[in-house]
Amino acid sequence: MDLRVGMVCPYSLSIPGGVQGQVMGIARAMRALGVEARVLAPCDGPPPAAWVTPLGASVPAAGNGSVAPIAPDPAAALRTIRSLRDERFDTVHIHEPLVPGPALTALVFSDGPLVGTFHRAGTISWYRAVRRPARWAVSRLALRCAVSDLAVDTARQALGGRYELVWNGVDVAAVRAAEPWPTEGPTVLFVGRHEPRKGLGVLVEAVVRGGLKAQVWVAGEGPQTAAIREKTLGDRRFVWLGTVSEEEKLRRLKGADVLVAPSLHGESFGIVLLEGMAAGAAVVASDIPGYRSVARPGRDALLVPPGDPGALASALGEALAGGPEVKAMRASARLRAAELSLDALARRYLELYESLLNRH
Repeated sequence: MDLRVGMVCPYSLSIPGGVQGQVMGIARAMRALGVEARVLAPCDGPPPAAWVTPLGASVPAAGNGSVAPIAPDPAAALRTIRSLRDERFDTVHIHEPLVPGPALTALVFSDGPLVGTFHRAGTISWYRAVRRPARWAVSRLALRCAVSDLAVDTARQALGGRYELVWNGVDVAAVRAAEPWPTEGPTVLFVGRHEPRKGLGVLVEAVVRGGLKAQVWVAGEGPQTAAIREKTLGDRRFVWLGTVSEEEKLRRLKGADVLVAPSLHGESFGIVLLEGMAAGAAVVASDIPGYRSVARPGRDALLVPPGDPGALASALGEALAGGPEVKAMRASARLRAAELSLDALARRYLELYESLLNRH
């Protein structure tokens, strides 16, 4: 397909994250379809692919109960403007268009039809503080997309306008091709940053109080790691993995019996659920809007009230028991993951680009 697409990511590609993974995955899927897709993003090391244009190093910025690696400095802005001018893309697709740095720079200084995808959900306090200029800035978008109903609601309430509902995609082929990580018995996997909203403390309490008879792999790190890990000293059920590579994460997903996601709030979509579903693991997660948009309750996953260790322990026990209902749930989840693949998402975006370019 004779099309040049510039994909702008506001977050450093050197640091794992949901938006970064989506941007790289979509671009890779588009390139496989013959589209000349390039990613423009901060990088704190060598770019991860030849078709990535690095825009400089990042700095950590707090937001939405987490920390984001952004590049708001003038040097990154100038590199963004220069790259957009030199590349002459047919369309520029900006993820999280209002994040300071390359995304906001591209939104303000790009020519031609612009597409924006909004990933965040929930209360975003600084949107209210800059509502008027933010609304002016996003008015430059020819097409606005959002990855879930919750993300649509968040963007619409703060910025107004109409939004195309898309989704976050999973690389189904990569997940299913991964070699399962060896286990020594029933195994539960947690993947995520160790911060309050991810609910790792709730998981530890559920395992300890519920007497769960399984090994628990804990991947990731964060500000709560030391404090929560101290509570598990001497408990051989817990295996603390630290930050894992993408390859190891996929192998752990394939090896685990259950993927657990006990987040309390702030999840717009929940890509890790989708990865677990594609891997064939039983999924146990909090019943929050962002997760319900991925896994249908009782059909694709067991969803429990957030922050309830007793309910979480019960659901983990049910998932590990693996009865007929759980087996049916895992089969349904695999089909659901195929529907929400990165390949399907890339094709959907190309349909939207084509429609947009025809209008322009």
